Amino acid sequence: MIHVLFVCLGNICRSPMAEAVFRDLIIKDNLADKIAVDSGGTGDWHTGKGPHKGTSQVLKREGISYDGITARQVNEKDWDDFDYIIAMDEQNVEDLHQIRESQDDQVVIARLMDFVDQAREENVPDPYYTGNFDYTYQLVSEGCTQLLNYIKEKHSLT
Repeated sequence: MIHVLFVCLGNICRSPMAEAVFRDLIIKDNLADKIAVDSGGTGDWHTGKGPHKGTSQVLKREGISYDGITARQVNEKDWDDFDYIIAMDEQNVEDLHQIRESQDDQVVIARLMDFVDQAREENVPDPYYTGNFDYTYQLVSEGCTQLLNYIKEKHSLT
């Protein structure tokens, strides 16, 4: 089983959106028995809360379930439990390095947009501050699709 963790700052906007989108893609591709997904935040302000209403509105509109997604804070144990830790922006990557300095080289830590050829953005902007949940959804969808393609190819999944 391949384990993927999406990470943003508070785990109520971008990373739960990515978790829901990626889970939807996995289910549609009949890979739910091969890939598991979760999300977390580098901060603990929203622990136990569901996705931001902007995120939930976009996901509802797109017909993507976010049932069971609640905010949690990333911790050192995640490096033992996940194969891919995918951050939404460069600051999240830096924060991850603060959480666990000596990282296992086998854990892939990258930004979501690193998997998109000719990406419009290097980082997924935080809609908590921009208010643009639709643009975030576009980037997350594109990134999740390309990440899944990468994982399928790398791990020979069909």
